[in-house]
Amino acid sequence: MNEVLVIDDGQPTATESRPLHSSLPTLRRWVREPLLHFLVLGLVLFGVYTYLHRGRGGIESSKQIALTVDDLRLMDSYFESQWHRQPTPAEFQAMVEDKVREEVLYREALAQGLDKDDTIVKRRMAQKMQFLAEDVAGAHEPSTDELKAWFDKNTDKFALPSRISFRHIYFSPDKRGKNAQEDAARALAKIAGQPEDSKLAAAVGDSFMFQDYYGDRAPSAIAKEFGPPFAVAIEKLKPGSWQGPIESGYGWHLVFVDTVIPGRIPAFEEIEPDVKTAWLAEQKKAAWQKAYAEMRAKYTLLLPGPHSKEEAQAPAPPPKKQIPGSSGEGPL
Repeated sequence: MNEVLVIDDGQPTATESRPLHSSLPTLRRWVREPLLHFLVLGLVLFGVYTYLHRGRGGIESSKQIALTVDDLRLMDSYFESQWHRQPTPAEFQAMVEDKVREEVLYREALAQGLDKDDTIVKRRMAQKMQFLAEDVAGAHEPSTDELKAWFDKNTDKFALPSRISFRHIYFSPDKRGKNAQEDAARALAKIAGQPEDSKLAAAVGDSFMFQDYYGDRAPSAIAKEFGPPFAVAIEKLKPGSWQGPIESGYGWHLVFVDTVIPGRIPAFEEIEPDVKTAWLAEQKKAAWQKAYAEMRAKYTLLLPGPHSKEEAQAPAPPPKKQIPGSSGEGPL
């Protein structure tokens, strides 16, 4: 028989206690109670939630700004690349605080919804989506055979243009007016058969603001300097004699083509790095177009109908004039 000692006036008295086994049915009944199970489960979930949403020292994780070792190392490397020395403790602390300020302002801006309906934010997010799609293509490293096969199908992308070296004699419309072309033609008759560096040839023309001799120039460079028609005409000239007149954006010219290096398709081994760069650019473009097509298929564009457009373009009706009635009170 279990007993409980009750102290009364300092004198212990033995009394008979209730048997423990008499309370067991009550405990079993509570253990089977669904309400108790629900309360215990709720307390457990609340504890887990509280633990996951609390940071160090009891601070909510949303209020923490955690900088990793990589973040600090990156800041240190950036400072060293700019100033060619290690930052002082004060300078490093200032960089950390700059990072914190940026993060604080970013989070506060999000909390106030400043990212909503912002054109710059939209463009930046759209750009990041494009970068993500392109990164998928960039993850694949092409083999040499793969690059060669692609190069064989796209040799025109790597064609080297012809290159021309020439000397010219300039005839200025500002000095000669309408006679510039005729003067050039008469000068050609005088210097026919003369070498490129003939003193006579140098004396018949006008001074030119740029060069008299252009060496090893591609047609595109010549077009940029003198204009496309001049570049097209000079490509048709044969080397070794004075020819013209040819018009440019500056006036008229007699031209002596010195050398012409024909255009060609380089061998794959000469330009393998360039081929890889072009191949990667094409893969990225294809990956982005495919990704966008899949995303675009999820959305439907709604445009205003013809009736809505007419209403939007229609002029607003003139304001009603307030005309007093015969009694002078209020509009008619």
